Amino acid sequence: MKIIIAAGTGFLGQNLEKYFTEKGEQVYILTRNPQRKNEIYWDAKTIGEWKNSLEQADVLINLTGKSVDCRYHEKNKAEIYTSRIDSTKILQKAVDNCIAPPKIWLNASSATIYVHSEKHLNTEENGIIGDDFSMNICKRWEKEFFKIQHDGIRKVALRTSIVLGNSGGAFPKLKMITKLGLGGKQGRGNQMVSWIHIDDFCKAVDWIIQNKNIKDTINITAPFPLSNEIMMKKLRKGFRIPLGLDAPVWQLEIASIILKTETELLLKSRNVYPEKLLKSGFHFSYPTFEEALFKLNGF
Repeated sequence: MKIIIAAGTGFLGQNLEKYFTEKGEQVYILTRNPQRKNEIYWDAKTIGEWKNSLEQADVLINLTGKSVDCRYHEKNKAEIYTSRIDSTKILQKAVDNCIAPPKIWLNASSATIYVHSEKHLNTEENGIIGDDFSMNICKRWEKEFFKIQHDGIRKVALRTSIVLGNSGGAFPKLKMITKLGLGGKQGRGNQMVSWIHIDDFCKAVDWIIQNKNIKDTINITAPFPLSNEIMMKKLRKGFRIPLGLDAPVWQLEIASIILKTETELLLKSRNVYPEKLLKSGFHFSYPTFEEALFKLNGF
């Protein structure tokens, strides 16, 4: 297959490139800073020579979007929004002008689209979508993505949860604070954490590409979310750290200012279930947090 990954130089893109390259697929990366032969310049805003790479592509994967790991002041909020909407718009324009467009287009989204929920398990069918900055970003992003439909182009929005891997994302930070003795619960610890191992993330993307009946929105998350308190206990046990200091909300508020991030990233309850994946026959390599942690620790 010929696979195009827009904004593919980050944690998820690097792992997808490695996964598909090892399978013998041709992978091309759209990036603002091309360094290698398979990397093509784009600015995620305007049509350029990169549009030619979409011709006769089998798969387009768009991972573009400013990181939400920042303070939500007006400038950053605007960049979070425009980076997602503008890239989706310009890719749509390029696809519209293709003679032989990609057969499937996977666009990033987020499990954050669902409301804070400690009890209700959000599936694609019964998930409750609310109204705040993060949820509205996801809603607008998906609306832009699905606004235009083409015969012959299957579109899927990936509502991805926290992806765990050693080379990036949340896990190295969780590992660090646990080893420093700060791996207690954050806030009340009741907030649910939906997660997926990076290997299962790549497998799920491949599965979606191969299964033509999968379309629209899909939850990319392991089937067993767990509470923050239990997750931190499992991390301490996995790293053999006996003590983990709890962090009340007021401490997290101060720390978030110093670290230039938002407490929502730790305190929002993401209680999400991969119903579509499971019903389609997908099998997780690491369905439980213990299995994922065992793999990440190199055992």
